[in-house]
Amino acid sequence: MPSAASEPGTLRRRILAGEALFGAWCGLDSPLAAEILARAGFDWLVVDLEHGAATESSLLANLTAIEGAGAAALVRPQSGERLRIGRALDLGAQGIVVPRLDTAEQAREAVTFLRYPPAGARGVALMTRGGRLGSVGHADVADLNDDIVGIVQIESRGALEAADEIAAIDGVDVLFVGPADLSHSLGVPGQFGSAAYQDALRRVVDACRRHGKAAGILLYAAPSYRPHLELGFTFVGLGADASFVADAAREALRAVGAT
Repeated sequence: MPSAASEPGTLRRRILAGEALFGAWCGLDSPLAAEILARAGFDWLVVDLEHGAATESSLLANLTAIEGAGAAALVRPQSGERLRIGRALDLGAQGIVVPRLDTAEQAREAVTFLRYPPAGARGVALMTRGGRLGSVGHADVADLNDDIVGIVQIESRGALEAADEIAAIDGVDVLFVGPADLSHSLGVPGQFGSAAYQDALRRVVDACRRHGKAAGILLYAAPSYRPHLELGFTFVGLGADASFVADAAREALRAVGAT
């Protein structure tokens, strides 16, 4: 049985309560690796269908591995299309990380795909994991909307300029910075200490604070964790399954003087 931490609705309530929550990216398409990360104690894990090795056909195994080990299972679909988001939710994702949005209007549309009518445009299919496999009646379907976490990535100039408007949208719970894409969009690729990039981070955090939302980011270097928390990020990815494997492998070789 899932632990309380992975129960539907728990993650969203904790996000909106302002808790600092830590997660990681799952890109290897390995349910076993995902379970290991969940058992390590992460609050949430994202199965990455945009850049990772997983596909919709392998998504269910990853979601169940994460949930069973006590973390909240999120999905970044290949795009923000209705059917991509709907498939991930029907398979049981507790929330969606929507990539590559540039305007508030696009974010507003994507949020409708997270919600059943009349609040949104998600297709009603009750015999799905996301619909609780038929255990929820039609009269109570709308209540499921409150459990879904909406995460919009800020990874372009357009999204950054619209950050305040995006944060104001009901159903957008997290504005999540993609450091690589955002730095490239700003013309300072990989220059995470640059004034332009740091100003962008503060702009995202300020927008989230104004509207009671969480600022999120994916980090890979341990020395960067504390500064970002102090800046105001509360939904923080601390790496990915692939980076953990690579880092540990290099460290083992360094320990024996092989590199």
